[in-house]
Amino acid sequence: MKIVVSDQKTGKAYMASSEQELFVGKKIGEIVKLDEVGLAGFEAKIAGGSDKQGFPMNVSMQGSARKKIFTAEAPGFHATRKGERKRISVRGNTVSNETSQLNVVITKAGAVKIEEVLGKKELSEQDQISAKERMIKKSLELAGSAELGSGVKKAKH
Repeated sequence: MKIVVSDQKTGKAYMASSEQELFVGKKIGEIVKLDEVGLAGFEAKIAGGSDKQGFPMNVSMQGSARKKIFTAEAPGFHATRKGERKRISVRGNTVSNETSQLNVVITKAGAVKIEEVLGKKELSEQDQISAKERMIKKSLELAGSAELGSGVKKAKH
């Protein structure tokens, strides 16, 4: 499950991942502790999310089932004309094992900074080159030209 942690003070959002299903049974608007994510002492309010197929959670629909609703305003639907309504699929307001992404907003900060725990990590030299550059380098090394493989230029972006 991916958890997007938003900090309203800085206006930044951070991504955390977990192999286990967290916050199952909690509803949108409930306060949860973020100790399982690695943010000890932090509390956050569940703001929404989406399921494994990408359908958004809806506050007004009880439970965790996915249903089609006829609506004028909902996450995932933006009217182009005045009075326009549409039937769209949404997930209920309860977190289940079908939830793949959960959006939370920090309400109480802890002792550590979020950037230290969930901030961007520096990429190594190997991770910075593109897949195409890696493939060229590997093919040159296999062809017996190791010195040519080490001299592959980085693409200019």
